[in-house]
Amino acid sequence: MIDRRGFSKALGLGAGVTAASPTGLLGRSTASAAPRNAATPTAAPHPVHTTGPGHTTFPPLKRVRAGLLDVGYAEVGPAHGPVVICLHGWPYDIHSYADVAPLLAREGYRVIVPYLRGHGTTRFLSGRTVRNAQQSAVALDLVALMDALKIEKAVLAGFDWGSRTADIVAALWPERCAALVSVSGYLVTDLRANRKPLPARAEHTWWYQYYFATERGRLAMEDRTLRRDLARLVWETVSPTWHFDDATFERTAAAFDNPDYAAVVIHNYRWRLGLADGERRYDALERRLATRPVITVPTITLDPERDPFTAPGNGASYRDRFTGAYEHRTLRGIGHNLPQEAPTAFARAVVDADNL
Repeated sequence: MIDRRGFSKALGLGAGVTAASPTGLLGRSTASAAPRNAATPTAAPHPVHTTGPGHTTFPPLKRVRAGLLDVGYAEVGPAHGPVVICLHGWPYDIHSYADVAPLLAREGYRVIVPYLRGHGTTRFLSGRTVRNAQQSAVALDLVALMDALKIEKAVLAGFDWGSRTADIVAALWPERCAALVSVSGYLVTDLRANRKPLPARAEHTWWYQYYFATERGRLAMEDRTLRRDLARLVWETVSPTWHFDDATFERTAAAFDNPDYAAVVIHNYRWRLGLADGERRYDALERRLATRPVITVPTITLDPERDPFTAPGNGASYRDRFTGAYEHRTLRGIGHNLPQEAPTAFARAVVDADNL
């Protein structure tokens, strides 16, 4: 999930949060007016299959060799349309975008939704590759995927691990990013800042991170039943207003059966706390990220109001990291898994960011 330093003051939502009603978002957002040339997401196109409202599924997944991985990904929309790449977080998978993707495809976008390393049908090409999930390694996975698919530039959109990955590519390789939608703002991990303790209430929110630092936590991630129980508890606590059903959870939980899932998840959280080493091959990139590089591409940041990781201040804590065209929106009543809880609002933000 998101970086612990991003909400060092997040003891509750402050006053003055910008409202963006989850209803009526097929038109102009109530948070800020959409550009006049922005298209409006409408109904889902074929070949998307549905099992009822809010239960959209993808057509058969594709695979491509990209960098260190054989990446499994969903693709929806016209093959020659402008590209949007949607990136999931933890403990989620590509189905966070099952309802976003058809909305964007209807507007003519080619939508790519990859499984991150250690998730779903994505596999490492070599058994000798370190099951590393430090931020620069995951960001390079995205660049390699774009290269493999011959995508020169794309709108990047994500939440949680996906926000961090999109933020990094936008910051370090802006020529590859046409626009950015980043849930929870600027999520580049600051390892030095992560050494400092947070207020008790904020530390409590990160309970699973400390669990993963233990051998018990590692063993739980390797146990199919225990990791499902843990993930479901996280869903319930970070998205308190999202009333998902068993089928919705199980559809995503299948992605946790990847043979490298436990190793990747455990390394990600231990690395953030300085409890696991990264690889030297990524040292130069991590030094650049330690400077907290600004993001110059057109960006819309989204804050979910009911997410316990959302910092107060209506995006003020990270505003200075975005120096290009920019808008911020806060979605009232929405939790951490914003694309799946409010797919129309997320799709609206992608279209608007592309038109900033």
